[in-house]
Amino acid sequence: MNKLLEVMDVVIGYGGAPVVRQVSFALEPGRIGCLLGPSGCGKTTLLRAIAGFELLQGGEIRMRGQVVSHAGWSLPPEQRRVGMVFQDFALFPHLKVGDNIGFGLRHLSERERRARVQALLRLVGLPEYEGAYPHQLSGGQQQRVALARAMAPRPELLLLDEPFSSMDAELREQLAREVRAIIKEEEITALLVTHDQYEAFAMADEIGVLSAGQLMQWDSGYNLYHRPGNRFVADFIGQGVILPGEVLNERQVQTELGAISGQLPQGCTVGCKLEILLRPDDILHDDQSALHAKVVAKAFRGAEFLYTLELASGTRVLCLAPSHHDHPLGERLGIRVEVDHLVMFPQPGQSGDVAGA
Repeated sequence: MNKLLEVMDVVIGYGGAPVVRQVSFALEPGRIGCLLGPSGCGKTTLLRAIAGFELLQGGEIRMRGQVVSHAGWSLPPEQRRVGMVFQDFALFPHLKVGDNIGFGLRHLSERERRARVQALLRLVGLPEYEGAYPHQLSGGQQQRVALARAMAPRPELLLLDEPFSSMDAELREQLAREVRAIIKEEEITALLVTHDQYEAFAMADEIGVLSAGQLMQWDSGYNLYHRPGNRFVADFIGQGVILPGEVLNERQVQTELGAISGQLPQGCTVGCKLEILLRPDDILHDDQSALHAKVVAKAFRGAEFLYTLELASGTRVLCLAPSHHDHPLGERLGIRVEVDHLVMFPQPGQSGDVAGA
């Protein structure tokens, strides 16, 4: 299938210092992508370059096969058919909601513009707010208006720069799901920037994790969680701990929690030192188990408790248990390991690649 967006070995920097380093990824038509990473990783700079607001130092950006940016040259933003939703929504305070949405439709007749505005108001669930002003809306409603305004001219690519950052965590995830449904309804290709992984999971088909200007992995949310490509992705996505281990044979690694089976990193032989990623759902509460760990912290999550457990060595692991299993601090729990996707990394100084099984 043809790629709508191709980012190819892109380098962006200021004053000689690179902010984005050799980043490459692509989006197919109708897909929603996400650039995810901590503050300062270069994700917003990269988004602005795709929009046409930043020059490249190296590489190129293509839309539908046409080069729109290369080193020292950039097609103006208004010629790219790109829509953008900003972090602060950037609605015009003196214009009513309908006029905000229709602002980019001045090339249409009054009848066509009105029909498009009303269709979008219905799509974003705000048909009765056409005559309201932005200050009369809640943050979530303003966000929907900003989305409708960006979609109104039917852009080939919709860019969203931390659009939910002003919302509380619960509302962010809910809005991300709603916005995904709206974008899919309009069959628009979109690229989101966020630091919130749950927002990324709720909205995106594919997610790129960035660190210090480099793309660590471009993959589905499922694979980022269960098959992280390196230690940074393993630490950044989800919750988990790294446990040391030693290869027993071609399928097993000995750890403090016992022997764990899985596919070993390429090149690891008996005696090879590994680091194993264990998620909270990999460690199960089991009263019949001979292995015990002490409860040192607990967090109520509604249906579940997230327990922090301390092993005999002092190493701490995480365990999810149903919330009717309410255990006090200091109690010793029986636990067992049940890993569906085993992720292992060679310890520093050891050879081998990451492996997930």
